[in-house]
Amino acid sequence: MRYELYYWPSIQGRGEYVRLALEEAGADYLDVARQRGVPVMMRMMEAGNGTPPFAPPFLKAGKTVIGQTANILLYLGARHGLAPRAEAGRLWVHQLQLTITDFVLEVHDTHHPLGPSLYYEDQKSEAKKRTQEFWHERVPKYLGYFERLLDGGAGHYVTGRKLTYVDLSLFQLVEGLRYAFPKRMKAFERKIPLLCQLHDRIAARPKIAAYLSSERRIPFNEDGIFRHYKALDV
Repeated sequence: MRYELYYWPSIQGRGEYVRLALEEAGADYLDVARQRGVPVMMRMMEAGNGTPPFAPPFLKAGKTVIGQTANILLYLGARHGLAPRAEAGRLWVHQLQLTITDFVLEVHDTHHPLGPSLYYEDQKSEAKKRTQEFWHERVPKYLGYFERLLDGGAGHYVTGRKLTYVDLSLFQLVEGLRYAFPKRMKAFERKIPLLCQLHDRIAARPKIAAYLSSERRIPFNEDGIFRHYKALDV
């Protein structure tokens, strides 16, 4: 079956977590808006039939349409060996992905603390305050949590010896923070050596390495969730 992934064509954003899972699984998929245009995606959202998604990303698998990043990964994980087989394990990995989802929102809010409808230039002072709190309180809380999971585990991955989609998502977090906050992240990485090792382990996996070096991987840019503003990286 060929999947259809619907997400904005010029940014990694939340759709990238799905792309990484599809690439690692070696799944056949069409990145619809990139190859057929945004209007095709918008028509899917505006149709109002069946179970229409609220916003991208969403995935079409046959006649089934699945919205929300964590929900899509829950679906793909069970079908492509990227999640535990037992229900308790699948729920645990889903729980971790939802925690990552919370953190991704906080990353976004460093540069848009007053909301996405305003330009960054209209909320610079608030963004500086939010970024300070983010790095002093939120980054240690979230990344420290995942570092402890790796430290207490029995393998190279968060849940043990077998990779799950959560490991792929953690790779993306480290990669994104390195782009958005290179100075801050460089100083912080000494506190999360296991997460950095996980990042490198994921980057070296054959299918992921091939994806990262291909044109399918959209470069980080200033329209995505991870944005580099020098004024915030001090």
